[in-house]
Amino acid sequence: MTWMRVTTCDNIPPREGRAVSLGGREIAIFNLEDRFLAVDNQCPHKAGPLADGIVTGTSVVCPLHTWKISLLDGRVERPSGSGDAGVTAYPTRVEDGVVVVALPEVTPGADIHGPYLQDCHSHDQLLHERRSHPPCPHADRCVSSNPESPAV
Repeated sequence: MTWMRVTTCDNIPPREGRAVSLGGREIAIFNLEDRFLAVDNQCPHKAGPLADGIVTGTSVVCPLHTWKISLLDGRVERPSGSGDAGVTAYPTRVEDGVVVVALPEVTPGADIHGPYLQDCHSHDQLLHERRSHPPCPHADRCVSSNPESPAV
C-alpha cells in the first residue's frame, strides 16, 4: 500500500466530494466534516460520477440513477439486493492539514498524461484547485472544480 498526498482539507467543502486521478484510478474523496472518506468515483450501475452525488450520512447517492453507495466500505446500499459488488473504498488520513489516501498499487507516472494533480503553489502532489490569481497554465486539464476538464 502506498500513501499519496491528495489535497488540503479546505479544498473539499463539508458534505461534498471531489474527484481525483491517482495511480491510474479515478477516486472520489468526501469531506464528512469529522473525517475524509474515499471510494472509486464510478458508480457500479452506470459509471455515474459519485463525487457529484449527494452525501447522506456516511453514504453518497449517485447523481444519475440514485443508487446509494456506502462511503465506509463501498457496498451498494440501494437498491437492496442488487447483487452488485459495489466500489473499492480506500483508507484515508489527514497529515498536517492534507488528505492522504492509501492505494494498493501505484504505477509511477500513471497520471502524467491525465489531469494534473499538481498544486500551483507547491511541488508536492496535491489536488489543484482552479485559481484565477495567478492563473494556472494547466487549469484546462485539472480535475477539481473545473467543468471543462476532460473525463478520465
